[in-house]
Amino acid sequence: MRRLHFDALRPVCPRCRLERQVENPLRLAEVLREDAGHIIEGVLHCSDPECYLEYPIVDGIPLLVANLRQFIADNVHHLTARDDLSETIEGMLGDGAGPGTGFDATRQQLSTYTWDHYADLDPDEPQPEFGPGAVTRCLAHGLELLDGKVEGPVLDLGCAVGRTAFALADITHQPVLGLDINLPMLRVAQRALRSGVVRYPRRRVGIVYDRREFPVRFPASDQVDFWACDALALPFVPGSFGLASAINVLDCVNSPRDFLNAMGQMLRAGGSAVLTTPYDWSPAATPLAGWIGGHSQRGPGRGAAEPFLKTLLTPGAHPYSVDGLHMVGELADVPWHARLHDRSTVAYRVHTVAAKTPGD
Repeated sequence: MRRLHFDALRPVCPRCRLERQVENPLRLAEVLREDAGHIIEGVLHCSDPECYLEYPIVDGIPLLVANLRQFIADNVHHLTARDDLSETIEGMLGDGAGPGTGFDATRQQLSTYTWDHYADLDPDEPQPEFGPGAVTRCLAHGLELLDGKVEGPVLDLGCAVGRTAFALADITHQPVLGLDINLPMLRVAQRALRSGVVRYPRRRVGIVYDRREFPVRFPASDQVDFWACDALALPFVPGSFGLASAINVLDCVNSPRDFLNAMGQMLRAGGSAVLTTPYDWSPAATPLAGWIGGHSQRGPGRGAAEPFLKTLLTPGAHPYSVDGLHMVGELADVPWHARLHDRSTVAYRVHTVAAKTPGD
């Protein structure tokens, strides 16, 4: 956690904000390890004596989630996982654990996301015709729909392994905070930030992975940080950001409408939002009742997602329209390819939307 971002963004206690609707500032209670302005290990705590909940900083990542005890219980294997194993030993452990295990699921996820975010910077990576880096192309298309300069900090929701946060800093020249609740992916992002190195297991086939490790450099990386936060319980005072992005996140959250409301609340007057989604719904991530389209084919939109999202982003058009966030532009079909292994790549066409909050 950068001191720069903590001081500038002034996070509040997520539990107090969610459960009591009170915005109590967090204080830096203890620094256990620090390196060049990055707090690697430490403790934040709520300033309200009635709460005083402590939030740990682990491997440079503050864990700012409302139900902290449950989050730690669910992620203790990630929090205590080693990252110093050789490729050989990691491969042997993967063979022993086998397919369908948590270990293999984590490696598959890291393989797909990190390839998309960074493989275009890997000098030894064969570049297929469609190429990696689709996530930054999706972001660029969304930003092209917006007018004017971004004023104020930038929030990158669902930043995954971090490339979009670096791109946003390069483009906007503003402080950028990347948020996610996936700890293995945040660790990749933090390593790229602090060490200038990307390292990940790239899936070849089955449970066979090749270690990829290469240097990266981003001109505005000093403006970037990565925290573990729940997008539906953000630890900030409303109106803290000038721009919010969510690249292929909307169909991965428990409540898409609450997610859109949270985006709008975090933006300043005249702030902007960019979001893209392939509407790849899964009940494991989002209950059916929360899907934006993808069901109710006998309804007005015959199950289509795009008109439903437009209605939600048109104030007053629907009882569930998002307060204070209106759509200003869209692109129907932006290509995005997700690599699964050497012989499998999923091709998506993502819906890209730009939105604004009312100005002063």
